[in-house]
Amino acid sequence: MDAKIVVNDIRKHFGSGAAALPVVGGVSLSIADGEFVAIVGPSGCGKSTLMKIISGFEQPDSGAVIIDGQPALRPSPKGIVISQHGSVFPWLTVQQNLMFGLNGNGHGDKAALADHYAAMVGLKGFENAYPRELSGGMLKRVELARALVVKPEILYMDEPFSALDALMNLRMRTELLRILAEERHTVLLITHDVEEALYLADRILVLSARPTTIQATFEVRHAHPRKLSSPALQQLKEAILAELGL
Repeated sequence: MDAKIVVNDIRKHFGSGAAALPVVGGVSLSIADGEFVAIVGPSGCGKSTLMKIISGFEQPDSGAVIIDGQPALRPSPKGIVISQHGSVFPWLTVQQNLMFGLNGNGHGDKAALADHYAAMVGLKGFENAYPRELSGGMLKRVELARALVVKPEILYMDEPFSALDALMNLRMRTELLRILAEERHTVLLITHDVEEALYLADRILVLSARPTTIQATFEVRHAHPRKLSSPALQQLKEAILAELGL
């Protein structure tokens, strides 16, 4: 497969002079079109900074990010960020939230498109509900649908399900896989949860402590749905945790 995202030796520090704090210490990677890559690493190692650089919201001190053969110097409509903090507008209904990003006239019936994606994430019947009327898991579904409705080529996901309880987290993982089976997206996931990475990703990158580099790479060649209790995945989990010093 052709490379969708290429990262060439990016480095980043914050501050200047003697107080400069190196955060990203030289990261290179390539992500194929349609590939799902998860990144795990110790707390504070620079995972989110790395995501911001790749998605165009931060510029590296050196190195480059290339998307579809072009330098990524700013956020692009090709990619959408889904974060742990949430970004649903409380004064808009579910349908209005989903229609918010549908700018221009190239989307056809915007209300029908919004309703289609609401149904895709299991919110049929809640199109006219306001966020205050929804549970935390339903709000995360709204956010996922709002990202998908603009048909991004790349999903940048920064610990998107970390605020959910364990059962809802598992449901959202399964929901995401179901959607990805229907629609093609390249996905870059930042997570602190090794099992989440194993459940979802085609490849897992383990980052070192700050200034972060790629310490190890693990291919996950197992068909979905995956049974995390299988000996092969348990062995992978132990190897990844060992890289993390656990």
